[in-house]
Amino acid sequence: MSKFHLDNKTARLVVLQRIELASILLKKIRKLFGRYIFGNYILRFFLDKKSIEKKYYLLMETELKLLEKYISFNNRKILSIGGGVGGLESLIGKKFDCTINFIEKNYTSKKVKYGWDKNNNEAYNDLSVLKKFLLENSMSQEKFKIYDYDHDTLPNKKFDIIISLYSLDYHYDFDIYAEYLKKVSNNQTILVFDTIKPEFYKKIFYKVKVIKLDEQTVHMSKRIMCSSFI
Repeated sequence: MSKFHLDNKTARLVVLQRIELASILLKKIRKLFGRYIFGNYILRFFLDKKSIEKKYYLLMETELKLLEKYISFNNRKILSIGGGVGGLESLIGKKFDCTINFIEKNYTSKKVKYGWDKNNNEAYNDLSVLKKFLLENSMSQEKFKIYDYDHDTLPNKKFDIIISLYSLDYHYDFDIYAEYLKKVSNNQTILVFDTIKPEFYKKIFYKVKVIKLDEQTVHMSKRIMCSSFI
């Protein structure tokens, strides 16, 4: 089985961003002690890094296979918003001739809610870890740029594909990015993100298609593919 290369710090961050990768026991421990203690103490001693390397690769490979059914990534300019350590993007960059810009937050919230934050203040990422992960997993420096949402001037160009899985409209309001997304997209730009209200986006975009259902999750979200702002 193929796998990613993860150091211990990156593996812990991956599990905190994608809790479904943790064992049943670790999920119970996290629920008992909370995210802060779980991430800063428990995972340091009870994380099976080799298992996470394989499971994270398999999960991101599955995500890519789904997107490939609808999107051609070759010769495309891609924007990733809230992509975590960049597992999906590293696979895209390795397989296709494309460029990827990342917009991320660079700090750890004391307590991240799995719900809605209208101010987009919550985060759990480390941009140095993101860069290290991409370089160590076969993505050349020329193919990507990383932007700190809070401190950098965000990229101002037209993108072909904008991806924000379990981030945009999943943890915070779409309106926070709405005007920016209009500025960096055209009628052919494809946006992919997760939401609990797909019908609402038929008022925002001319084209909206549900491509994945997550009815077994807490949020019961749907992944939608949109294009052409109204």
